[in-house]
Amino acid sequence: MFSDQVSFRRVAAGVLLIVAPLLQAIAVVVDPGTWGDDREAVSFAANPALAQIQSVLYHWSWMLMAVAVLGLVHLTRRKATRLGHVAGALTVIGYLQLSGLLLSDPVEWWLGRHHSPEEAQRILDEMLGLPGVVFGFQMPWMFFGFFGLPVLTVAVWRAGFVGWWAPLVVAVGYLGSFALSYGLLTVVFWGAPVVALGWIGVKVLRMGNDGWAAYYPAAVSLERESSPA
Repeated sequence: MFSDQVSFRRVAAGVLLIVAPLLQAIAVVVDPGTWGDDREAVSFAANPALAQIQSVLYHWSWMLMAVAVLGLVHLTRRKATRLGHVAGALTVIGYLQLSGLLLSDPVEWWLGRHHSPEEAQRILDEMLGLPGVVFGFQMPWMFFGFFGLPVLTVAVWRAGFVGWWAPLVVAVGYLGSFALSYGLLTVVFWGAPVVALGWIGVKVLRMGNDGWAAYYPAAVSLERESSPA
């Protein structure tokens, strides 16, 4: 499979579309802040092992999602191509930025172990409030992933690869979670996209190499030339 570009890219895209959102859903379940004190300096200090596990799960979920997005963009070669390119690029940037922010998790754990919750939050806010951190790592880039992915799935729907319900579920799951504080309901909201993105991943795995290769430029150009004017 590693020597076959069609097979490798198709299988990699399909598997990552299943695994990446699943890791995020597991991370929110493992996160001690989901079930305990919403002040991470407190919950992380009380459960350092779970804090590290959730951080690693989020990291790999968002890193792998950035790669999986390339597979979704591939599905927009025939139709909704411009939308797919723009949304795909923004989504990749967003997820890579989100992953970088996870390095603050061990800092919160350390601060929670050595300071009061209020002092720990004050120190963290001062550190993360530096202009280079805010505009280089946070605003507005960190939102591109969660906002860009629903738009990208709309492009995949417009391309005819999946039904309308898939982008709707992804949008409700990720965008709906912003209306609530991070906590128990986040488990439900972030669990929903696992179904939609996982279904797309399964379809990619089932479509076979010929179906995947039909989206390559030569095949798309040939199809357009042969279609009636």
